[in-house]
Amino acid sequence: MTIALGLLARWAHLACGLGLLGVVGAMLLAGPSAGPTATRWMSLMSSLVRWLAGAVLLSGIATLAGQAAVVAGRPGAALDPAIWVRLLAQSQFGTVWLVRHGLLGLLAALAVLREREDSRLDWAAWRIESWLLAGAGMAAAAWAGHAAAVEPLGLLAALTDALHLVAAGAWLGALLPLAILLKHASTETGADARPYAVLAIRRFSRMALVAMLAVVATGLWNTWVQVGGIPALVGTPYGWLLLAKIALVAVVLGLAAHNRRRLLPALPGDAATVGRPAMARLSRFLGAELGLGLGILALTAGLSLTAPALHDSPWWPLSYRLSYDAAAGVPGLNARLFLGGQMAFLGLLAAIVGWLAGRRRALFLAAGGVALVVGLWTALPPLAVDAYPTTYLRSPIAYQASSIAKGQALYAAHCATCHGKSGRGDGPGGAGLPRPPADLTAPHTGQHTAGDLFWWISHGIPAAGMPPFAGALAEDDRWDLINFLRALAAGEQARALTPLVERERPWMVAPDFSFSVGPAPPRALRDARGQFVTLLVLFSLPDSLPRLDRLARSYGDVGLSEAELVAVPTDADPHILRRLGANPPIFFPVATDGAADIVSAYSLFSRSPGATASPPRHVEFLIDRQGYIRARWLPGESGKGWDDLEVLGGQIRALEREAPVVPAPDEHVH
Repeated sequence: MTIALGLLARWAHLACGLGLLGVVGAMLLAGPSAGPTATRWMSLMSSLVRWLAGAVLLSGIATLAGQAAVVAGRPGAALDPAIWVRLLAQSQFGTVWLVRHGLLGLLAALAVLREREDSRLDWAAWRIESWLLAGAGMAAAAWAGHAAAVEPLGLLAALTDALHLVAAGAWLGALLPLAILLKHASTETGADARPYAVLAIRRFSRMALVAMLAVVATGLWNTWVQVGGIPALVGTPYGWLLLAKIALVAVVLGLAAHNRRRLLPALPGDAATVGRPAMARLSRFLGAELGLGLGILALTAGLSLTAPALHDSPWWPLSYRLSYDAAAGVPGLNARLFLGGQMAFLGLLAAIVGWLAGRRRALFLAAGGVALVVGLWTALPPLAVDAYPTTYLRSPIAYQASSIAKGQALYAAHCATCHGKSGRGDGPGGAGLPRPPADLTAPHTGQHTAGDLFWWISHGIPAAGMPPFAGALAEDDRWDLINFLRALAAGEQARALTPLVERERPWMVAPDFSFSVGPAPPRALRDARGQFVTLLVLFSLPDSLPRLDRLARSYGDVGLSEAELVAVPTDADPHILRRLGANPPIFFPVATDGAADIVSAYSLFSRSPGATASPPRHVEFLIDRQGYIRARWLPGESGKGWDDLEVLGGQIRALEREAPVVPAPDEHVH
């Protein structure tokens, strides 16, 4: 009930606010007139402004009450003054609410205390001031909505949303006053206002075209920043509301195009047979547009109370999806894509030419439509791969060493029997299955989404003889297992890593990890994001002692001081500092807690090409400031390695100078 009342309050507030903007804008578009019908209409609009100003303030108070109930988590908070005061004083919503309602309060005072208009300047000044106050009051709402939370483009997103609101108000809010004007002017008694109404509607038509283009352009931007992709658009409540809104906007655009092309040119025609009937029909069509617009506002109010699709987990409704990566092995794929893409482009071009040319439009549209369909039919089927409801589900468990270590234990207990200890599909339990277990180290593991893996683990693969594990493993356990599988497949690719950084080519995500040194507070790899290159050293005693001695003595030289060096014992000994001793003094952190998880995860990235034995006893990784593994050194490798610390220092300096070329990796696998 509270949600419904909050939704109703937001809808009323939005409708009244945009109505204020549109009514004043309609009066400005129509201009002053001494005609009796136009004068009565202008007086009616002035009264409507006063009523709307009062309604927008009252509905604004209702939205504040609704927000108080949402924030406090109980319906009674809607009438709790203490919650109101706290909300207004300690939240961005409250700050924006005060600014907006200060502006709207000024507008209400201006409407109530309006003096006589003795000149055209007086006439224009009141309306321009009112329009600016209404526009500023509505535009400021963008800073209390989803747009203000967009990172790192919050300001741009809020400005875009503000323009979206103002453009929508200029179009939607003007529909009612203009429909009333046209209705009055379409009668015999209102004949004196026909030229006035025709001029006003022509001006509105030009303005509305610009406003609708702005609404569409800013709406597309908002969709991009709040949704992020097709899966979220079709698989989340936010996306469904947005699709319904887009559908209504499309109908409105169709009505507007009909009005502009059919009815607007007929308005100056013969009064009895053409002009007045066209004016009456246009009045009704504007009323229909207004009704659809109010529906759009209801959906907009719903969107404001719904989590943006970008931050929600989509539930995919189709049994297939399109993926180039997953279909990369299909023979002749690139040729089909090229041929189909060219045909589709030519078809679209022909349709556009036919629409613009006018002559032989049907022929061009038909030919273009056929070429477009054939092109898409050629290009898209090879890209179609199986999909499941959870295909685009986002993992709630971060891709970090502790999760990978848990997943590794779960894999050994539940999966290694069939898929093999190393994940190559060679376990003894797979011998009698309908088809061999998948090689989980192959590239296809990384080409499937985490949601695909979640579905298979949860529901099994009956055709392959794989049982479901939803009953045996909790949901978080399944996500831990998926993090391990991602790391297992990535570890196979990590065999290609060398001690030399591939310039501006970050591609392997470094699992996050946490560690402590003695009683000091825990630290994490992500703490170095944007600040330091990290040199991660997995070492074993006594084998690694000479190397640690060299690193300790050279720390501060050859560029090592520009990196955050973290040493982790492979045996996870909590007393490792005592074993290392005090000579030479080690100034870089040596993990005494958290080492076991780090070793479990990063051992997967430690094997050299062709190696099948246990992970090496000493390995070093360079992780860049964004969180990607960029280089790796194994003692004894051939080639130019980090035995020479000058080489290591050069690689660190190269990473320090490198500008980010890709976004920082997400904390969750996809």
